Amino acid sequence: MFHKNIKFIIAGLIIAAGVWQIIDDSVGTGIFYILLSGIPIFLYFKNEFILLAFLKLRKQDFEGAKKWLAYIKNPETALVRKQQGYFNYLHGIMLSQTNINQAEKYFKKAIELGLSMDMDLAVAKLNLAGVAMSRRRKLEATALLNEAKKLDKQNMLKEQITMMKEQMKKI
Repeated sequence: MFHKNIKFIIAGLIIAAGVWQIIDDSVGTGIFYILLSGIPIFLYFKNEFILLAFLKLRKQDFEGAKKWLAYIKNPETALVRKQQGYFNYLHGIMLSQTNINQAEKYFKKAIELGLSMDMDLAVAKLNLAGVAMSRRRKLEATALLNEAKKLDKQNMLKEQITMMKEQMKKI
């Protein structure tokens, strides 16, 4: 994995080659190169390894997702801020299956760095509410559940939120 700015350098070189081709009377090839430069620019904002990890998670292949995330050695230099949030979010989801205490650290860092989609933010807050509830911190869990409910606009987490509220009544 290389530094995130190298993708912009590669895109700049491809654009320069496209302009050179246009000047050299090869307009079609030049336009193709300029369009091709969109790939490294896209991959600057949407990291390829995080996209592949999301695809593996959709198939419930946690080991495959871990493998793709392992290719990112230094997330601070390789990823932009939102991607670092999703890097931590994915680690939190995978660890929530086995070690909820360690997953809490990743979810908090993901929320701190920021997530693009409200649904992802709602899932992170719902998991944090579960951790707070397991540690008998009812006020924190209630606040996180209310935030998750506000962020869940499509009501996809409605059942989990109501189930967690019922469990909190028993505490």
